[in-house]
Parts: sequence; structure tokens; C-alpha cells
Amino acid sequence: MTGITHGTALWYASRATGVVTLLLLTAVLLLGILVNRQGRLPGLPSFAVTGLHRNVSLLAVAFLSIHVITAIVDPYVTIGLAAAVLPFVSSYKPFWLGLGAISLDLIAALILTSLARARMSRRAWRGIHWLAYAAWPLAVVHSLGSSADARSGLVLGVLTGCVLAVAFALAWRLSRAAALSRMPARKADL
Repeated sequence: MTGITHGTALWYASRATGVVTLLLLTAVLLLGILVNRQGRLPGLPSFAVTGLHRNVSLLAVAFLSIHVITAIVDPYVTIGLAAAVLPFVSSYKPFWLGLGAISLDLIAALILTSLARARMSRRAWRGIHWLAYAAWPLAVVHSLGSSADARSGLVLGVLTGCVLAVAFALAWRLSRAAALSRMPARKADL
């Protein structure tokens, strides 16, 4: 018998929420890359971009939480709570789950510092916020190594699309920055 059964429901839930989390984290990262210094995207006011970034981030955290919980509760493999937050201590695929744990820890640091943002200097908050750029590739590599699903078919297509979208956004941002640096300074900028 194939398909979702009582015994495989948590396994499917863990995989599905992992894929959705990666898509949402990619969207958050793309917003971070594409937003200009004034916090705007073409055609959107800065408050809309800030709200979109925050809401997609919260949705990603919700799906990440479900992903971690279903992976821990799933009886197919033994992944303890400690292995979810402490890198490389899992008895099941310790390296690949360790990368996921590091990514989770970085995201937790982002959440905690965002909650404490009013009590932190902008510089400290921004420095920690840059960790988001490390959490995403760790999540991608975690996906490739921890799940055979990610090495073929639809899940591989999703992963490839996420990586290509981020690569194109980075190329656009870097080319835009290079073009702006070659422009002569305006008197108002002096």
C-alpha cells in the first residue's frame, strides 16, 4: 500500500513543512536582497515591504516549528529535541541534521534579537540580522543531505528554483551596486 497512512503522516508532514519553510525563507531572503537602502521595492511603499518581510518571516518560523516538531515526534527515526538545537549530536545523519540545527539556531537568534530590537543598538541588531544570509544556504544544504526526496523530482526542482532565484537576485543587486558606484556624485550627496 502506498500513500499517506497513520504511520507515515508525520514523515510526510515533516518533509512538506520543510519544503514550504525553504520556499518561505527564500522569499524572505529575496526581499532582503532586493530591497534598496530606503527599504522599498519598486511600486511598494516601505511600510508595505516591512510588513511583507515581517509576515513572511513569521509564517516561515511557524512552518519551521512544525517541521522540527514533526521530525522529532516521527517514530521512523530518532531525532531528539537536543539534536534539533545542538549541531552534530543526532544519531541519525548527524552532519546533515547538524547543518539544520545551526540554521535553526541562527534563525532563533534573529527572532530573539528582533524581539529585543528596541533595547539594542541598530548596529548590533543589523550585524546579527546579517546571520540570515548564513541560515539560508545551511538550510539548503541540510535539505539536500538529509532527504533523498531533495535529490530528484519535484523537491529537487523546488530547491533548484530557490537557489536560482537567490543567485539572480544577488547578481542583480551586485550589478546595481556596481552601476551606482560608477555614477558621479550629485551635489546633494556631497
